[in-house]
Amino acid sequence: MGIRLLEITYSANGSTSDEDTAKNIEMLSGHFEGRMFIGAGTVLTEKQVELTKKAGGLFIISPDTYENVIKKTREFGMVSIPGALTPTEIQNAHRYGADFVKLFPITSMGSAYIKAVKAPLSHIQFLAVGGIDENNMSEYLRAGVCGFGIGSNIVDKKLVEAGDFAAITELAKKYTSVIAKAVRT
Repeated sequence: MGIRLLEITYSANGSTSDEDTAKNIEMLSGHFEGRMFIGAGTVLTEKQVELTKKAGGLFIISPDTYENVIKKTREFGMVSIPGALTPTEIQNAHRYGADFVKLFPITSMGSAYIKAVKAPLSHIQFLAVGGIDENNMSEYLRAGVCGFGIGSNIVDKKLVEAGDFAAITELAKKYTSVIAKAVRT
């Protein structure tokens, strides 16, 4: 067990070009082929979906439920993970073809919200994203999510800048051990 999905985010503010982001996806897809699944995050346009597909990306994560992005993702045979929060957004994402729905920002709503939404929308697979850490993962698993999106709580910028990849590895192990324990119980 371990972390097997890596999201490379597009820059919503344009500080990095879409083409440069796609080059990074391509480079990582080649480097980690067979060991990790590489995809794109903060995908806001159909063009970004196309660039990701050409770069070898396997999944698309969006902050919203933009129908065109979801449908283009599915058209290319990639996994679609749009962000949503309200029941209408969640159901619309599912209608448009989403494989999973990213509940974001979930810790603002709490695990009770997931239980409430999951009752009438039990046919949808939810990922919890935004504020998830090793201390609250079990709570969200019990509420009904099937996975998580975790960024800076594992890939700490200070640790990256210091080149302390061993510490990042230890953080990742803490997270995967919580999941392993939850699966066993």
